[in-house]
Amino acid sequence: MSDNDNLTEEMLLEFFNAVEVGIAAAKQRFKEKKGIQEKKEPTAVVEETFLILKFEPQQGAKIGEYEVAYAPNNIPDKFRQAYNILRNSNATIKDRYHAEGYEFSYWLYGADKIYRQKLEPKA
Repeated sequence: MSDNDNLTEEMLLEFFNAVEVGIAAAKQRFKEKKGIQEKKEPTAVVEETFLILKFEPQQGAKIGEYEVAYAPNNIPDKFRQAYNILRNSNATIKDRYHAEGYEFSYWLYGADKIYRQKLEPKA
């Protein structure tokens, strides 16, 4: 398999992930507009998409320990894929991106940075 084949497959996977997230977000907005109430369970990609990034530990007065992945310190395609998933999901510190089985929650704040914080174990 050539490098071009691998690149094409990665680009297709990135495209499919973005489409999946976009459809889920559009579906949710439609339901909200129509007043349909449903348990919020976001369609999520596998956490590996985020775990392959290089994160640096940080400490905040309000949220405690968290980590930040900076675009220049990561493989551009991998960072862009994860960033686009979070952007398309409108992931913020108040509405973080995670799913069942995730170890961390993820969000965006500012340009070219992805934040994460360890999830509290369920009792």
